Amino acid sequence: MTKGRGGAGRRTTGTVTRTGALPDTSPPGAEYDVVVVGAGVVGCAVARELARHSPRVALVEASGDVGDGTSKANTAILHTGFDAVPGSLESRLVRDGQRRLAAYARETGIPVEPVGALLVAWDAEQSAALPRLADKAVRNGCRTTRILGPEELRAREPHLGPGALAALEVPGESIICPWTTTLAYATQAVASGADLHLDCRVRQVDPGSPHRLVTSRGALRARYVVNACGLHADAFDALFGRRDFTVTPRRGQLIVFDTFARGLVRHILLPVPTALGKGVLVAPTVYGNVMLGPTAEDLDDKAATGSTAEGLAALRAQGRRILPALLDEEVTAVYAGLRAATESDDYQVRAHPALRYVTVGGIRSTGLTASLGIAAHVVELLADGGLDLGAERPLAPVRMPNLGESFPRPYRDAELIARDPEFGTIVCHCERVTRGEIRDALTSTIPPDSLDGLRRRTRARAGRCQGFSCGAAVRAMFEEAVPRWARR
Repeated sequence: MTKGRGGAGRRTTGTVTRTGALPDTSPPGAEYDVVVVGAGVVGCAVARELARHSPRVALVEASGDVGDGTSKANTAILHTGFDAVPGSLESRLVRDGQRRLAAYARETGIPVEPVGALLVAWDAEQSAALPRLADKAVRNGCRTTRILGPEELRAREPHLGPGALAALEVPGESIICPWTTTLAYATQAVASGADLHLDCRVRQVDPGSPHRLVTSRGALRARYVVNACGLHADAFDALFGRRDFTVTPRRGQLIVFDTFARGLVRHILLPVPTALGKGVLVAPTVYGNVMLGPTAEDLDDKAATGSTAEGLAALRAQGRRILPALLDEEVTAVYAGLRAATESDDYQVRAHPALRYVTVGGIRSTGLTASLGIAAHVVELLADGGLDLGAERPLAPVRMPNLGESFPRPYRDAELIARDPEFGTIVCHCERVTRGEIRDALTSTIPPDSLDGLRRRTRARAGRCQGFSCGAAVRAMFEEAVPRWARR
C-alpha cells in the first residue's frame, strides 16, 4: 500500500480533471495503488468499491463523461438473473449485484420500480419452453415465478396482441435509471478520495513495478490495473500481452415512445430468449415512457451506434405483434447501444496475479444489475493477487437527484420551491425540468461536459419536442456554467 494513504492522512475528496496535463495531486514519487480503466457502470462500481479501502485509486476514461458508452444505452432493467446459465459467474454476480443495487438505490435515491416481468409465449413451442425456464429460474435462486394461462395473462395485460398463449411471471424484475446509477458510483468514488481523469485515453502500457500507462494527457503509474474497457476490453488486454477473448460489438436499436403510451403496459414484456440474447421486449421506463427493443446485430465496427431503417422497421413489426396499440403512439426518440459480446456465454473476469492486472470483459446487458457484485468480486481478486486493501472505511454519503416519475419531482415540491424558487421555474416543459435541477447538475461533483451529459443528469431536452422549445434556454445555462475548453 502506498505510504501516507491510510489512517487520518487519507484524503476524503478526489479530483475530476478533463483537459491538459494530468495534475500532480500526489507527492513526488507517489503512484496510484489501482488504476481502473473505463468509467462505464462497471468501472465506476469498481472504483467506488476500492475507495472504501485505503488504496489510492484513479478512474480513467477516454470520453469526457462517465457512463458515456454502452452504459448510457441499455434496456434499464434490474434483473433477477432468472434466465442466466445456472452455475455461471454471470448468474452468481447478477444475483449478488441485484441485492446490492436494490439496497444502494434506496440509500442514494436512484429510482427503481418493481413492475415485474412476463415472459410471453406466442406459439406452442414457446409455451412448451416455459416450464423449463421456470425450472432454470429455480436453479438460479429465483423461486417466485409461475406460469399464467391465456385468461389471466389477458387480464394482467389487456393490450397484448392476439395469439398470446401463456406467460412465465417473474415478479422480481424491476426498471431502474441507468444514468443515475453510473453517476452515483462515480460521484461517491470521487467524494471518497478517488481521482477521475476524463478525456484520458490509454495508448500504451509499459508493464513493470509499477506499471506505466501512457495516456493522451500524460503518464500514470499504477501498482495494479483493472481493465473495465467494455467494447475495447480485448484491445486493452493486448497491451498487457493477453489475447484471451475477442469482443464482437452487438448492436441493439431501441425505440422510445411518448409518455402517453405508458398506460398500455403494466409489466416488462419479455420474449422467450434465443441464442442471440433476450430478444425484443416492451417495457415501461422510470421516466414514464415505453421502450421497444433491442435488436441484436453482430458488427465489426465498435463505433456503429447509429440506428438503421431496417432495424427500426423490424422493431416496429415485432412491436405490432406484442402490443399493437403502441405503434399508434408518438415516438420520442430512437437510439442504439453496443453490447460487448464474446465467444463465451459467460462474463470474462480474469485475474493475472503475476501481472498485477484484472480483466473485466464480456459484460453484456446484465452488467448494470451485476455491477456492484462484479465490483466486490474484482476487489477480492485484487486482494488475492497481493493488493493490501487496508482498513475498510465508510464511503462518503451521496444522495442523487430523482429522475423517476413515481417519486417526488422538484417542480411539485412546494417546500423545496419555497426555500429555493429556482425549483419552481420550469425550463424543459416536456420533462418538467427546473432551473434548480439544471443549475445543480452543472455545479455537481462531476458536471456534464455536453448537452447530452446534462440530459442524462436532468432529463432536459429528452421529451417529446427533443429540445425544440427549451433547447436555447438549456444551452444558455450550460454555456454560462461550463468553460468553453471543457465542452464537447
